[in-house]
Formats: sequence, structure tokens, C-alpha cells
Amino acid sequence: MKEINVHKLNKDFESRIRLGLMSVLMVNEWVNFNEMKELLNLTDGNLASHINALEKNAYIEIRKAFVGKKTETSYRITSIGKSEFKIHIKALTELLK
Repeated sequence: MKEINVHKLNKDFESRIRLGLMSVLMVNEWVNFNEMKELLNLTDGNLASHINALEKNAYIEIRKAFVGKKTETSYRITSIGKSEFKIHIKALTELLK
């Protein structure tokens, strides 16, 4: 039986919401707040709290811009976030083998 290194799993991505957020950001350049909220079927507060945790660890970048007279908040994954998420997914894949 092959040894599994569970220490490569990243606790920051264990939540299904953060797993979803990072997955969406891996395949999209920028995603705005409302799009992300709809894609993951989340409330404003729930999305915001998970976004804050990911930003705090430098896994995502936040951009605020004006669209017309409204502020639009968008997100993208950072190079650190991309690297850490790939390691996490690889560890999950190994766990499932």
C-alpha cells in the first residue's frame, strides 16, 4: 500500500466554498462578486467572509472599479494561490488513487 502525505492538503482550501472559489478562479481571469455569488449560490456575507480569508493569505487579488456609477468588485487568483491550489488538488488526487 502506498503512503499518502495528507500534510500536502491545504487547510485553507478544505471548505467546499473555498474549493469552489479557487476552482472558478483557476479557469477565469477575473470574476466579479455577483457572478461568483451566482455561480456558487452563496449569500453576500458568506462569499465575503471566504474571500477575505483567501485574500489574507495572498491566494487571491481584489480589484475595485467603477462601472457607470456603481462599484464593481472582481477577483483573480494570484501566482501563490495558483501554486498552492495545484499542490492541494494533486494531494487530493493522490488520496483518491
